[in-house]
Amino acid sequence: MTNDEITTRLSKRLKEARKSRGLSLEALAGLSGVSKSMLSQIERGESSPTVASLWNLTKALNVDFSGLLDGAPNERSPIREVIRADQIPVIMSKGEGCKIRILSAPETVGDTEIYDLEFEPKAILDSKAHRTGCIENLTVFSGTLVVTTDGISETVSKGDTIRYVADKAHSIQAKGKKSRAVLIVTGA
Repeated sequence: MTNDEITTRLSKRLKEARKSRGLSLEALAGLSGVSKSMLSQIERGESSPTVASLWNLTKALNVDFSGLLDGAPNERSPIREVIRADQIPVIMSKGEGCKIRILSAPETVGDTEIYDLEFEPKAILDSKAHRTGCIENLTVFSGTLVVTTDGISETVSKGDTIRYVADKAHSIQAKGKKSRAVLIVTGA
């Protein structure tokens, strides 16, 4: 394998690993200690990382150092990817109390996005309007949630599913106790 091939494969694999974990360049820079501008250059194949930088990146991304340069996965396998529970990207809402696990593949962003939501009692997840035509589908697994969109609210409980427009300001709030739901966003 030539140096150019190594750089190309490495840049592609690092970018894939970052995106699959739902991390921005800025977030990965904070986790790895490698500057955002250097990360951008590495992902574009314009710079090769030092061994120390590569080590920090693999630790931050929780990927196998040697696996970054292995051949492509077997395209004939019906199993495309396994993401272990400790590798799923997690976001905490700004107001805290809502844990968001990103379940969808990075390449589906803007088309179909899937999230596992966990709410502490009375926690709220506020969202700005998404793209015109965006719809959210929320199914409650435990607890009770109040969904508000464009000033109209509806209460949903365990086993209920609600579909609503998300191209208006909207929110999901836990009512009284811990709650859990899955959210599928289409046309984001």
